[in-house]
Amino acid sequence: MNETRTTPPRKADRRPEEPAESAEPTEHDEELRYRHPGDKRQLVGRSISTGTMVRRLPQLIRRALHLAWRADRRSTVLLLLAQAASGVFGALALYATTGTLAALLRPGPVTVHLRDAAPSLAVLTGSAALRAVLGIAVLTLSGRVAPRINREADMALIEAGCSAELAAYDEPQYGERWEAADRGASTTPDLLTSAQDVIASAVSLLAAAGVLATLHPLLVPFLLLGSVPTGVAAVRTARIHYLAAITTGDERQALRIYRWYLIDKGRADQVRSDQVLPFMLDKYRKAEARIVTVTDRAGREAARASLFAALGTGAGAALMWGALLYLVSSGRIGLAAAGSATFALRTAAGGVQGMVGNGARLYRMGLYLDDYFTFLDEAGGHRIARGSIVPGPPKTIEVTGLTYTYPGGQQEPALRGIDLTLTQGEVVAVIGQNGSGKSTFLKLLSGLYLPQPGGGRISWDGVPIGDLDADALFRQVARVPQEFARWPLQAAENVHLGQYDGDPAPAVAAAAALTGFDETVARLRSGWRTLLAQGWQGGAELSGGGWQRGAVSRAFFRTARRPGLLILDEPTSDLDPRAEHRILHSLRALAPGRITLLVTHNLANARLADRVIVVDRGRIVQTGTWDELAHCDGLFRELLDLQADRTVPAQRPRPGQHPHPTG
Repeated sequence: MNETRTTPPRKADRRPEEPAESAEPTEHDEELRYRHPGDKRQLVGRSISTGTMVRRLPQLIRRALHLAWRADRRSTVLLLLAQAASGVFGALALYATTGTLAALLRPGPVTVHLRDAAPSLAVLTGSAALRAVLGIAVLTLSGRVAPRINREADMALIEAGCSAELAAYDEPQYGERWEAADRGASTTPDLLTSAQDVIASAVSLLAAAGVLATLHPLLVPFLLLGSVPTGVAAVRTARIHYLAAITTGDERQALRIYRWYLIDKGRADQVRSDQVLPFMLDKYRKAEARIVTVTDRAGREAARASLFAALGTGAGAALMWGALLYLVSSGRIGLAAAGSATFALRTAAGGVQGMVGNGARLYRMGLYLDDYFTFLDEAGGHRIARGSIVPGPPKTIEVTGLTYTYPGGQQEPALRGIDLTLTQGEVVAVIGQNGSGKSTFLKLLSGLYLPQPGGGRISWDGVPIGDLDADALFRQVARVPQEFARWPLQAAENVHLGQYDGDPAPAVAAAAALTGFDETVARLRSGWRTLLAQGWQGGAELSGGGWQRGAVSRAFFRTARRPGLLILDEPTSDLDPRAEHRILHSLRALAPGRITLLVTHNLANARLADRVIVVDRGRIVQTGTWDELAHCDGLFRELLDLQADRTVPAQRPRPGQHPHPTG
């Protein structure tokens, strides 16, 4: 969620001649920001070191293999077997190299040399061919498993996100944690690739080290000389890039939001008519410039680390080859062994560098993956964890001392000390001006929000709403919010949303008949099977009123299956009088057996309610029947009079016409 930062200027800082507002942004202007207190990833990023990487690698490899195992067990087993076999054949090839060189370098006729070298050459050739085949198998299996891992990770992330309390979306840190987890999920296919590269490099290193140990033990320590600087630089580079990524996280989030607002269909007309593109692109460029500044600095630091690593690697390689020459010249190893050692050292150096390079990349992915797994465990710190009581349709909902405040230092309470009792069979109209707290109140009644600690109590049939099983509670609720979803599904699916037993068609048709949505669907090309997703192949689009009829049909379908709590927040705002009349009469007919709440700005619609409550600035200021409130002083009467007042300023007189003509 968005977080704004501001440091309000003091009045004394403003000169008398300066305007109160300036078109140019200043350091005091509020801009999109996503950083939040308590973010520990900067600390984690700075703690990256070679030691921590070495300690974490086994855990990360296990985690990658666990993900692969969940996605495709058979392919994962075959992948590990192929990697192990490739290492075995690599070791055989190195040993065969020693036998081949020994046979070729002995004194005697060439034919004898070739005959003696034939077995070793056969092993060498066969091992190389089999390793090539195994390499193809590894590549194929990786290509099979990686996308499956990504899909599994993505589905798990979606499930975790939908398991968070709705209030999480009001917390600035939740959006940041979701983005970090989403970035971690996107790394899962590469995680397997990097893990298997580390495994392959480790197998090659072990094979080469085994060959070197048999040739001369003194060669083994020199394996590290040419690789340690590279490894240290790789870890340093991983830290640099990770810190750059999290430092620019807020700007990258802002870029996504600016981009979405500019290209989204819902605002495309206003982008053009309001000519907002140059202004928004300017904000986009400024945020992008801040990202470029950080990434350029990170690139320079990474290049400097790589330069020092190259110098250290060169020095280590020189020492390694010097040691090999010393062993040959002193007669400690023969020429054949020296040739084999050369191949083994090159293989080992490649293995060490592969382990370090891929390990550093794997470690950096692991930092993002930590965010992913943390989110899965906690749903961003907001996983739904309520009681286990399964409620039936509520006969009574009691609200006592309800107060609710959204996060943010500048927020006033949305609700203040609400007391109310609702009973089954009753229709209650909720009236109030924009921003009075009506929608927040309805979300709390339906269990989407929970009362805050010390913020009062809501109970269904005497049970606190937090003690109820969340899914069971939601099954008793049917809602039409102000901003209802326009699902990219078939027309029938937009009504039942998969919530049915047996054939849903009769119940869908019955719900649609109550709203007139059946008439809308009858005009579609494929009727109830029409895809409502304009812009997609075969997709159709509905008018605003058509979509609203569908949303009300969805709520009626749901409440017909489980009469519990029916909430309609401005359900007829886009409808013509005929459609509005039809829905309101249907609403009255559905009232028995359920608690019904209706939010409407058309006060005439509130006549159908058994009771009207008037909300102002988070408080219930009036309650009674429509007739009672219409004939007494108060906010309801004031709003009713304003709605009935249809006078407009007098028409301007035409040129030459007297402004006040007389008879």
